[in-house]
Amino acid sequence: MTGIRAAAITVPLVVGILAGAAVPAGAQPAKGLTCRGAGVDQAAQVRYRTEAVIDAPLEVIWKLQTDVDRWPSWQQPVTSAERLDHGRFRAGSAFHWTTPVPPGTGIPATSLDITSTVRQLKEGACIRWTGPAVGEGVHIDGVHVWNFSRVKGGVRVSTEETHTGPQVDADVPVATAILKAGLDGWLADLRAAAGAQASGWTPAPRS
Repeated sequence: MTGIRAAAITVPLVVGILAGAAVPAGAQPAKGLTCRGAGVDQAAQVRYRTEAVIDAPLEVIWKLQTDVDRWPSWQQPVTSAERLDHGRFRAGSAFHWTTPVPPGTGIPATSLDITSTVRQLKEGACIRWTGPAVGEGVHIDGVHVWNFSRVKGGVRVSTEETHTGPQVDADVPVATAILKAGLDGWLADLRAAAGAQASGWTPAPRS
């Protein structure tokens, strides 16, 4: 799951999208994103989907997204991140990460500890992970899907996430707004990091 990101950082959960199309809050598509046939929690009240076209090679974007240990280097709201397995990012991979709770949300935790497990993955195309975010007096279960596709102008990165739990279900509009800020912020951070890395990127030679 995204987790609830630091609101003070220009509103980042887990800075609006600088470019690309986005699905407006509350205007959820009838059919959600999927990865290998599996999607978000359709029964969840808290749900948000958005996307952006990022002008960078797919290989650069995929590496940033799947190199979990380096998330804090390009996502300021992520205070720590650690893979719990080794090797290629794949179905079954797990990772632990932390992020602070924004003030004024009504959620008492000062920080969320999140353990995410990759359930489905297709190399270079999609990722779906699930996992709980736990803090003092709060428990949120998240399902997060990412899709990546080459398009004119770069790569379309689409993301959708759902949250369930007593604290978020108690105030769906606020929880949805926090989730929106988090996913928009994640895409903006990914766009900035991918653009910076793409300037010095050289394609690997074909064998």
